[in-house]
Amino acid sequence: MIYLNILCTICARGGSKGIPRKNIKKLNGKPLIYYTINQAIKWGKANKIIVSTEDEEIANISRKYGAEVPFLRPKELATDEAGKLDVIKHAVRYYEDLGESFDIILDLDPTAPLRSLSDLDNAMNLFLKNNPNNLYSVCEARKNPYFNMVELDNSFRSHICKKLDKDVLSRQTAPKVYEMNASIYIYEKNFLLQTNTIHSDNTIVYIMPLERSIDIDSEIDFYFIEYLIKKGIVEIE
Repeated sequence: MIYLNILCTICARGGSKGIPRKNIKKLNGKPLIYYTINQAIKWGKANKIIVSTEDEEIANISRKYGAEVPFLRPKELATDEAGKLDVIKHAVRYYEDLGESFDIILDLDPTAPLRSLSDLDNAMNLFLKNNPNNLYSVCEARKNPYFNMVELDNSFRSHICKKLDKDVLSRQTAPKVYEMNASIYIYEKNFLLQTNTIHSDNTIVYIMPLERSIDIDSEIDFYFIEYLIKKGIVEIE
């Protein structure tokens, strides 16, 4: 078996607008970013686990819980307009400039804390088995463009997003579609450094259940996850 070097990146800027200080907001008594750092450490298969941030407080909290923060991210990569791919590339090139190279980049979003260790194992095994450019996690979409998602034309009339020869009368009979759940991303290093998109002709997905696919984007998401944890409906590793 070929030994592969894996870099785990956790990207956490301080200037989130929707929920101020989201990445270190307390969830069930701990900063949100703690759960993703802890999962990566418990998984144990990444050669390095780093947090990329421009924020000193996030950096200090991340170090406290066991992640490396080898640099503070440049300000231009911490704006609302900065793309995440550029942030991850910056981290990879930082190490390459030091003479340290990685084969695979595993990126975990701190806003998706309900992934399990088995999700990390299964996603990585799928990636290694199929040899794609990249992989990202998805779940079955809550809305379906063949059935109950619409677009508006120039006259503001609604039309179903994806039309088939016959009308789809129920969600169950519509073609299955998936939504990206912002949890797990895996990249082959050379593809990552050359691409400007996460979609390619050789991209695959790892399917996760809905209950582990909540991406925290609002205060309501925080309350919802805390409720699920306290009721024992979901576990957080």
